[in-house]
Amino acid sequence: MKTPLKDKWVLITGASSGFGAAAARAFGAEGAKLLLGARRADRLERVAAEARQAGTREAHFHILDVTKTPSVETFVAWARGKMGGQKNLHVLINNAGGAQGQDPVAEGKDADWETMLQTNVLGVLRVTRAALPLMPHDAGASIINIGSVAGHTAYEGGAVYCAAKAGELQITRALRMELNGTGIRIGTVDPGLAETEFSLVRFKGDAGRAEKVYEGINALTAEDIAEILVWVASRPPHVNIDELLVKPVDQAAIHKIYRRKAG
Repeated sequence: MKTPLKDKWVLITGASSGFGAAAARAFGAEGAKLLLGARRADRLERVAAEARQAGTREAHFHILDVTKTPSVETFVAWARGKMGGQKNLHVLINNAGGAQGQDPVAEGKDADWETMLQTNVLGVLRVTRAALPLMPHDAGASIINIGSVAGHTAYEGGAVYCAAKAGELQITRALRMELNGTGIRIGTVDPGLAETEFSLVRFKGDAGRAEKVYEGINALTAEDIAEILVWVASRPPHVNIDELLVKPVDQAAIHKIYRRKAG
């Protein structure tokens, strides 16, 4: 029997757009109670409203910057308050992350490297450390991290992003061993090409360059990943989805992509 999500507390980082926003709507449609964090308050407010429209009775939001420990601690203290001080966090989705630039190592920029490692690696660690005391044991609670195919296969221009997502993968694996016996499930969902703001952020607002990434292919959507996250979180309490690698049919591998010609 699957685990019901209605009235369960779900915390989502990076919830202002992309996978995080889609996950808020999808979990909201299941009747889950949402705790949403990201840096853009205006977008969070809109996502929370969309989640309520989807079906949840409660969708709360608060500013969160996973690159700063005080911000994480403030956010989690706020989340605890929203849950009435109870150990009731059923699902933690570590979604905040992303890539910056696609320079080779010889031309890489410290600011890009530090942002990727702070968000994709240290951010996951900070949020998980702070949120773990809010999660019940032996109740089918879940930590679901958002990884990438980049964590499995390196490519030129992606050294630091690939390293960061490989780090997320290894953090997930280590957590699964450290939390063995608590009943908390630990998993990672690792998408391939998905058309979100990812490339626009990576190329620092260059919309033309970002569009070329998805040109001629049927890419994954944020909604595809959100549906998977709901499925992972709603498995029976004794079932753990360790690692789920998902790519569009047009992407056989990092470098093997079928593109349709225009017209």
